Parts: sequence; C-alpha cells; structure tokens
Amino acid sequence: MEDPNRPVTGYPAPNPHPNGYSANPPPSGAAYPYAAAAPPPNAYYNYPNNNAYYPQNYQYDPESVRRANCLRRIFAFVIGLVIIFGTVTFIVWLVLRPQLPEFRVDSFSVSNFTLGNNSLISFTSEIRLTARNPNKKMSLAYDHIEAVIFYKSDSLSETTVPPFSQDTKNETSLTANFAAAGSFVDKSVMDGINGERGKNGNVDFNLRMLSRVRFEAKAWRTRNRFLKVFCGDLVVGIPADGRPGALTGGPKQCRVGI
Repeated sequence: MEDPNRPVTGYPAPNPHPNGYSANPPPSGAAYPYAAAAPPPNAYYNYPNNNAYYPQNYQYDPESVRRANCLRRIFAFVIGLVIIFGTVTFIVWLVLRPQLPEFRVDSFSVSNFTLGNNSLISFTSEIRLTARNPNKKMSLAYDHIEAVIFYKSDSLSETTVPPFSQDTKNETSLTANFAAAGSFVDKSVMDGINGERGKNGNVDFNLRMLSRVRFEAKAWRTRNRFLKVFCGDLVVGIPADGRPGALTGGPKQCRVGI
C-alpha cells in the first residue's frame, strides 16, 4: 500500500518555510551573491565650485559705471544730431525744391578746318550756349568751367569759360572759343572724319563741360558740386572749299548731371 505522505510525482515539493525566508540565515558578515553598489558621493548635488564663476573678491566699480553711462549719453546725442540734421535738410529740400540747370547749344561754327595726311588737325571754333536756371527760390553760381570738343571719344580741343552767376528763373548766354593748331590725332580719328565728310560734308562732334556749381537761397547755400554737361550729336557741315561750317538741325539740348 502506498505511503499517503509521499509527494505526488510532477508537482513541486512543498516549501518548508512558507514565509520565504530560510530558517538558518547566513552568518553575520557573509556576502550575498550580488552585492549592491554603493551610490557615488554627491551623485545629485555634485555642482562645480561656485567660486570659479562668482569670484568672492568682486567689487563694485562706480567709475566704470559712470564712464559707460557717459558713453551712452554721447552716442545718443550724436544719433539725435544726425536725425535732427537729416530732418532739417529734408524740410529745406521740400521747401526749396532745388533743380538742376538746363543747357542748350544754340550755334556751333568751325573755321579753317584742315586735316593733313600726317594726322595733324587744325581749326578754330565758336560754340554759343544758353544756360537756364529753372529754380524759383535758388540762385546758381558757376566756377571753374572747362569745355572740351570731342570726335566720338577723342579730344580735339579744350578751353575754359568765365565764371558766372544766375538768379532765379534766369537765362544766361555763354560763348566757348576753341582752337587747335596742328594737334595730333589718332589715325582712326582722321579716317572717321574724312569718311563722314566724304559722304555728305558733315562731321558729328560732342561737347562736354565740367563746372563747379553752388546752389544759394538767401542765407542757405550748398557746398560746391561738380556739374557735368554733355551735348552730343552736334552735326556740323564743313564745306570742302574752306568756308566756315555751321551747326545743322537747329539748337541741341544737353544732358546735365551732378
């Protein structure tokens, strides 16, 4: 007969210690199979030394603060002056409305025009112009006026024009006299002039002028500026028999810029 206290095959043996603890705990000082690692010191409060960032010997310097405040005031003052000056200039411009002068070539005569085989050119010329001041509230003063005659981009002769002044809404007649006595020119210039004269007896010249100009309105005046005047396509008929040549097509308006 089978023993009733014998465990059934296939089931775990009953735990003699139902509370999960051994009746004979390990002696004091014995190591467990897995020893718990000790936490690192200051694991959550290991901050760097604050003295590296906030030196204990820092002292408040009132002199540095005063210098910084002084520089800020100077900077703000300069910015304010620039804004005020710009505003005043803009208001003056709105009130006065300065406009560039206008130039027109009225006549262009050429005499004693000769162009030799040795690329030497000779002639005398007189150009009459009209300068107009379109401003209603500003007068103009011209100084150091230079004028040059060009064939295409090559200079043939240059001269100066006496300085003059213009009141508001005023027109002034100018005369520029040129002379070339045996001036050397490139072969391309000689061929170009002879080619144009051979077609219809006309030669296309250009006039350029450079002057210093000053705008004035009672107590207010601008600094001197360089005024550039370009008068292109000045077609002059030059007869082959030596007679004086003259501008064809009537007066020519010029381009003006600063």
